[in-house]
Amino acid sequence: MAGTAGTPGTPRVLRAMNDRAALDLLLEHGQLSRTRIGKLTGLSKPTASQLLARLEAAGLVLATGTTEGRPGPNAQLYEVNPAAGYAAGLDVTPQRILAAVSDITGRTVGRHELPTPGRRTGTPVVQQVTEALDGAVKAAGLARDDIHRLVIGTPGAFDPTTGRLRYASHLPGWHSPTLLDELAAALPMPFEYENDVNLVALAEQRLGAARGHADFVLLWNQEGLGAALVLGGRLHRGWSGGAGEVGFLPVPGTPLVRQVTKANSGGYQELAGSQAVPRLARELGIEDIPTAPYAEAAAHLVARAAEAGDAPHRHLLQTYATRLATGLASLVSVLDPELVVLSGASLTSGGETLRALVQAELEELAASRPRLVVGDVREHPVLRGALESALATTRDEVFDTSR
Repeated sequence: MAGTAGTPGTPRVLRAMNDRAALDLLLEHGQLSRTRIGKLTGLSKPTASQLLARLEAAGLVLATGTTEGRPGPNAQLYEVNPAAGYAAGLDVTPQRILAAVSDITGRTVGRHELPTPGRRTGTPVVQQVTEALDGAVKAAGLARDDIHRLVIGTPGAFDPTTGRLRYASHLPGWHSPTLLDELAAALPMPFEYENDVNLVALAEQRLGAARGHADFVLLWNQEGLGAALVLGGRLHRGWSGGAGEVGFLPVPGTPLVRQVTKANSGGYQELAGSQAVPRLARELGIEDIPTAPYAEAAAHLVARAAEAGDAPHRHLLQTYATRLATGLASLVSVLDPELVVLSGASLTSGGETLRALVQAELEELAASRPRLVVGDVREHPVLRGALESALATTRDEVFDTSR
């Protein structure tokens, strides 16, 4: 019925659309005056004034100061109220759970790291999750009930038909078919779960090297080798959530791996995963190989090889680039993406030198020639993606003034 609240084109819906546009501009630009908001939205001064008064009364914006140093009278400035909503994210690995809380502007206000290796078999997963979350909430000076939404990032993916975590046998305790129900009962806020590499892609799409790109592949190489596929602007997860588990991909150059889920490895992982880099360095006679965990050792070796000029290090970087391009060739041949983002410490540590070598090799191995870039989101990218995912839903809920 015409004029019913919620019908497109009615005053309430139009006001809500204008409100959201103004809030998004304030998130993007920071402090803005009424005049500037009016120009950016195309609204008249009276309408912009009414909009800001409405948002201020709703607790969504704050008057924060005035313009100074310009001709004419000072203008009132407005910004999004950071306390209008909070979101949380968790990055789960076998070694630790890293938790963070962000206010609605995207600023991290609390963080907590919970080591898990010595307690993972004795402490239930639900208790680990709540302990990590509570640590971040406490660091933010908040309570659990202040959190609107939580996103949990893990290796592998929860199968939507069974509720079980798949493709991550190295994450003990997370494979119970009742785990998601147990988490829902223990957490006071809605929560979602997502594959860790998918969250890195989301971070790059929102904040980093993939901004403005609707079709791209993110190749991740750190503790494991994986990929995220963004097609038409949306993550492609596959029927069981296993899209992008490229570590299991059979590739030339390695023996055929069978029973890959039991081995938690596959041809591409064996050929180009982080654990292959120290092995390759030893074969090439490179000395001073770090005794750190293999992912850290690989990142160190790749960074050193990208800077060194001697033959063994050049050979290491070239061989590694060829191995990476071997698996990427299959991906780009099937998907034909616009862009490939290289992420994870075992890739980003090689910088532009490694990127150029992989690009050149890929152009020799695949007919499709996407542009390769190094990821921009380097500090805790899984956690950043979890927060961005949780924030997107939180903003939709908090900023909906049509209700």
